[in-house]
Amino acid sequence: MGESSEHFFSGSCDFAAGAATAEQIPAATLPEVVFAGRSNVGKSSLINAITNRKALARTSRTPGRTQQINFFNIAGRFMLVDMPGYGFARVSKLQKQDWQDMIYSYLRGRESLRCVFVLVDARHGLKDSDREMMKALDECAAPYRIVLTKIDEIKKPAREVLAAAIQDELKKFTAGHPDIYFTSAEKKEGIEALREVIMRVAI
Repeated sequence: MGESSEHFFSGSCDFAAGAATAEQIPAATLPEVVFAGRSNVGKSSLINAITNRKALARTSRTPGRTQQINFFNIAGRFMLVDMPGYGFARVSKLQKQDWQDMIYSYLRGRESLRCVFVLVDARHGLKDSDREMMKALDECAAPYRIVLTKIDEIKKPAREVLAAAIQDELKKFTAGHPDIYFTSAEKKEGIEALREVIMRVAI
């Protein structure tokens, strides 16, 4: 029998590095799985749920708090990479440009990169900032998958309508995987299925 995703995530989860500038991005040593999303999409809560930790990734009610790329070593198997939240209007244009430059520097030509999970708030669907990220991932030839967060806050029929709309829009992009993943960190919905996907792409 193959390894279970529960066992896969039961090992150590250690902060390995943080990069606030392109120059601080560490050399690749392990396969990397990236989490990206708009500010306050629930990224930190989802990372904590996946790793079964309470505070691996910091959660905050203040959008834009995570201002660096954070690398977490998952049991020496792969790096879970937490990218800065995007799409928050109150950051300065200069700061926004700095983040964008850093993200491009990281994504472009990163041979260790296995997949970027783009988190989208199920209550709001794709926003222009999500599309900008998807376009950037296309330009960097970085494979990505869409993960809907906070699905406990919308009804099941609405989930299917939303997923179908996103799948239709994904046809305009080149690096996106057609499958859509439904998650709720609050209710622990979809966590096991997402773990299994991460395990498959990471090793």
